[in-house]
Amino acid sequence: MSRLVVITGASGGIGRATAREFARRGDRLALLARGEVGLAAAQDEVRELGAEALTVSVDMADADAVEAAVEQIETELGPIDVWVNVAFTSVFARFTDITPAEFRRATEVSYLGYVYATMAVLKRMRIRNAGTIVHVGSALAYRGIPLQTAYCGAKHGIQGFHESLRCELLHEKSNVKVTMVQMPALNTPQFSWVLSRLPEHPQPVPPIYQPEVAARAVAYAADHPQRREYWVGASTVVTLMANAVVPGLLDRYLGRTGFASQQTGELKTEGQPENLWEPADGPDGRDFGARGPFDDRAHASSPQQWVAQRYPQMAVAGAAVLAGGLALLGLARRR
Repeated sequence: MSRLVVITGASGGIGRATAREFARRGDRLALLARGEVGLAAAQDEVRELGAEALTVSVDMADADAVEAAVEQIETELGPIDVWVNVAFTSVFARFTDITPAEFRRATEVSYLGYVYATMAVLKRMRIRNAGTIVHVGSALAYRGIPLQTAYCGAKHGIQGFHESLRCELLHEKSNVKVTMVQMPALNTPQFSWVLSRLPEHPQPVPPIYQPEVAARAVAYAADHPQRREYWVGASTVVTLMANAVVPGLLDRYLGRTGFASQQTGELKTEGQPENLWEPADGPDGRDFGARGPFDDRAHASSPQQWVAQRYPQMAVAGAAVLAGGLALLGLARRR
């Protein structure tokens, strides 16, 4: 039976790839974003895959507009089964080069957008005592890096919000599930449209993964929301484990390497679009799609993701093998 899945930030990047992933599964979709060019293109892609999608142009930083969008979706399509929070914007710059208005705007979209969306859909899901909310996070929800204070602050905020909300739902013994997917560096258009004050073109810190890797992880999390969070990519696992053990050492390491590793070495292109205040794919803009400019360096799969999604079964199998081995050893000794 198909579900009704809503995806924010669906005009590009992870949201765009995730829309295609759910469409392949036969789910019905509602796609939210500011950029109408990207939304229209995403809708076309979904239709080519045999699914239908309602598109709603909305600024996730506007709580009233988000509430209206949720009401429109449920009125036209019915109850929402899965809500995926993806939408964000940010500023690539030293903290001292960001204005208060810019920091506030990035926080309103990237953090409060998740909060407003969750408020609007959760009150409906709680009445039905059913539904799943998936927050798209990042390794940077735990480990801050230089030049991304606004983004890291928002992701840290989402992580704390997610944990608190999950505790409340568990206290209520609610059947509404909330989970979070912590992403690695991804080849998305954000590096071509986020406001940047860096001298060189920004880039994700290698290793880089394609957004389709993220999309598969989101879809899996929506199918298995009992886990509190998922880590995607070996780099995410290494980063979060190292940060738990030697955070001070990582501070110093990133202080030395974090500036150069987030820039390509090529001067920033003049006139590059900036989506902080207005969508980069506005009426006169172009469709950016799901992928950014780093195809030649991006991995299309993640062995870690395969293992992480199967580790309960693998643990059971390992325990069975161990038990069998111990039994055989005991039998051999008795002989």
